[in-house]
Amino acid sequence: MKMIFGWMLISVSLVAAGCGQSETASTAGKAAAVDSQYAATSEPDGAMPVGEARESIEDGQDVTLVGVIGGSTDPFVDGLAAFTVVDPKVPYCAADEGCPTPWDYCCTQEQVKDNVATVMIVDDSGNPVAQDARNILNIKELSTVVVTGKAKRDEEGNLTVAANNVFVRTEQ
Repeated sequence: MKMIFGWMLISVSLVAAGCGQSETASTAGKAAAVDSQYAATSEPDGAMPVGEARESIEDGQDVTLVGVIGGSTDPFVDGLAAFTVVDPKVPYCAADEGCPTPWDYCCTQEQVKDNVATVMIVDDSGNPVAQDARNILNIKELSTVVVTGKAKRDEEGNLTVAANNVFVRTEQ
């Protein structure tokens, strides 16, 4: 029960962070090879966009989800390998729109609420990994990821994926 409450708290706090000014994006580069047991070397088939998953995936169901890291000014959880993702169909704000943090989707917050999910990387026992996701996966805001894991739902219908495998799409 404590774990479920913790996941719900993380989900709600990430989504509630909202729109605003913050420091610049993480500068984690793509040059370094990722050496992590949680990093997939190839993209899994059948990835479902976040919005579709929120409508159709039930609690406890296996899911492969695709999303863009963002949804708030700080989509990462300090001290845990957890972050929020937004459906790729939702446009993020551009710098020329006066948005210094495009990953917070400040211009499209109404679309985000039904198209956001939390990803929590878990170990083989199902416990959250106590490392920064940016470091173990070489990711940053606006990275597109495909995650595989188990769906968790709270009373409000928020979706969290307890992921054991993350594929990072290379930027084009």
